[in-house]
Amino acid sequence: MTVELLNKEFENNIGQLKSYLLRITASVADAEDIVQNTYLKAVENFNTFRGESSLRTWLFAIASNLAKDNLRVKKRWTVNITDITKAAALKNKEFFREAMNIRMSSPQGQFEIKEHIAFCFTCISKSLPLEQQLCVFLKEVYAFKVDEIASILDTNEAMVKYHLHTGRSKMIDVFDGRCALINKEGVCHQCSELNGIFNPKQNTQKELVKISLVKEAEKSDKEHLFDLRMQILQEIDPFESKASALQLHHLEHNRQIMENYSEKSSD
Repeated sequence: MTVELLNKEFENNIGQLKSYLLRITASVADAEDIVQNTYLKAVENFNTFRGESSLRTWLFAIASNLAKDNLRVKKRWTVNITDITKAAALKNKEFFREAMNIRMSSPQGQFEIKEHIAFCFTCISKSLPLEQQLCVFLKEVYAFKVDEIASILDTNEAMVKYHLHTGRSKMIDVFDGRCALINKEGVCHQCSELNGIFNPKQNTQKELVKISLVKEAEKSDKEHLFDLRMQILQEIDPFESKASALQLHHLEHNRQIMENYSEKSSD
């Protein structure tokens, strides 16, 4: 392998690497730092690459190892993160002031319900044990095969299958119990509420019925609804979408709230 080939493969995958790292760290700064360190580590060790996996798999393995080092010292989030961060946001006038400024001035400041569905999964997935979270994203969003994930995470295929099954099951249960898009009795209505705040002239119900996840909520099984949610994540680049500036502002708010919450709960 040559450095030129490595550079080309890195450029081809940098967008997916960044979005993957953002989704597992919930931090723009950490994602960007880890992407840079992934490249440096790949260049430093490119002579050790023997072609036993694809270059894409190898790069994701380096990024995942760096991310695991970063995340192991941090507490996992709670499944009711949306409740905690919503309560904090309602008390924070500056948060909404900045959000409205982004909404009015940024070309990436739109609020779209599909974007928030993906955003919500990012936040709630951080309640999973780390290995489960990584396996779910690698398989369901970035389309790696089980053997490739085993290589990325330096484990065996049986453990990957276990983490995938358990992680999927937990997330399905969480969304079935909390998400008002799936279960009309769900406690979380943030997609509709935020759409009303940022798009007051828009008919929220008309926007909701455009989304396959919502249209099929009553007639599809829970596994299929989970797959539809994953399809939304696959279609959205959190750094490049029409809503990225607004959603990244929201994500940084949630990250700060949850880190403070974790510190207080450990006192």
